[in-house]
Amino acid sequence: MRQWLRPTLARRVVIALGIAFLLDWGVLITYDYWSYKQGTRDGLQLKQIGTALDAALSELDDTDQAQLVVAATAVWIKTLRDSDSRLPGDLLFELRDRTGKLLYTSAPLNAWTEQNMAKQAADKNVLSGRNWVYQRDLQHWSILITEPIVKDSAVLQLIGLLMLPYMLVTFPFVIVPVWLAVSQGLRPLRRLRDLVVARHSDDLSPIGLDAKYAELQPLVTAFEEMLGKLRHKVSRERAFVQDAAHELRTPMAVIATQAHVMSRSESALEREQARAHLEHAILRASHLTQQLLELATFDEVQLGQTKSVDVARLLRQLLAQQVVSALARRIDLSLDAPDTLYWPLDVEAFQSIVHNLIDNALRYIQPDGHVVATLESAAHSLTLSIADNGPGIAPELREQVFERFYRGSGHQVSGSGLGLAIVKQAAARMGCKVQISSGLEGRGCRFWLQIDQLGAPHSVERLL
Repeated sequence: MRQWLRPTLARRVVIALGIAFLLDWGVLITYDYWSYKQGTRDGLQLKQIGTALDAALSELDDTDQAQLVVAATAVWIKTLRDSDSRLPGDLLFELRDRTGKLLYTSAPLNAWTEQNMAKQAADKNVLSGRNWVYQRDLQHWSILITEPIVKDSAVLQLIGLLMLPYMLVTFPFVIVPVWLAVSQGLRPLRRLRDLVVARHSDDLSPIGLDAKYAELQPLVTAFEEMLGKLRHKVSRERAFVQDAAHELRTPMAVIATQAHVMSRSESALEREQARAHLEHAILRASHLTQQLLELATFDEVQLGQTKSVDVARLLRQLLAQQVVSALARRIDLSLDAPDTLYWPLDVEAFQSIVHNLIDNALRYIQPDGHVVATLESAAHSLTLSIADNGPGIAPELREQVFERFYRGSGHQVSGSGLGLAIVKQAAARMGCKVQISSGLEGRGCRFWLQIDQLGAPHSVERLL
């Protein structure tokens, strides 16, 4: 029972078609009713019949001929009305001569007074119902014609019943082709369903379904694009896991080796050296693990929640956390920003960007170098830049520095190669742009990003 009651496209089309037929039926009834009302307005049809009969009798002075004309007209009109079920009742004809003698009547009429006979108005009580009345005095004859006035409800009912058989006969000839067309049109969808159901859960290869119908092509194309994105994501995650395992293997091996040395060595100097190596490996593994967790947090590019904060104060606090590292390498760390600057911001992503850019700059520039953080605001945007006068990045390598685990060559700085990848993902979550250009004094690097106040999403870009 539930299977028959569940909504389907085919059943929806059939129901819509049935509703359309009912609406068409109503429109046809309304139009036919309007036509009927136009024809019977103020007894128009009755007047037309009476006028024609007047013209025929005005040329006659013979009683038998006049009776024959009126009788033939009455029979003709009755035949027409019997063929149209919307017109119940008969027109009643009465012919008198100028003296008032009754010459012909199509049915017995009630007695009429002279006052009623003189009127040419309508809507008088004749027989048992209300009627339109046509009365005319000619040279030789006096004519009286009455027509029943049918109630509007009865007319609508009669018109509806008259058209119902035609609608019932027509409906199957329309619904069957539509049902077949819908069923055949949904075959590619059922084929797509079967192909998806038959697949293994790990199979992300293209479906390869040829959608013949233009309406289905966008669906199949979107499904293929989704599978392509999933393949790319799975491949990327596998490579990420492999790279992470490779990066963690080195500090884990160092930890195991140095722990073995500390437990077996009898030399205090060797144990001290092993302890130092062990602590360094633990710090490296901890730092790498923290970066992996941070990267996983920003890996899904979705706009984060924003709140209005004093960005200038927040930036000063983040730089203060790096002062010890900067002093240890004799690096001048400075800030160019207003005293107070409130802005709607994804604080977590902003903190990660500043921390990784400053940490990256402090790692790679030479001692006695200079790092400048700048914060500027415009009408609808906030610009953050971190510039240094270090060795810089070659233009042909600026595309690669945002890749995960990329560390470049030609330097002795240790690291995981995840810092700029985290910056890229965090900037994408903020819906802004991260770019690279030349740094201080024409040297080094300048990483900068522009945060839109309205929070509109932008694609991540890198100026090379």
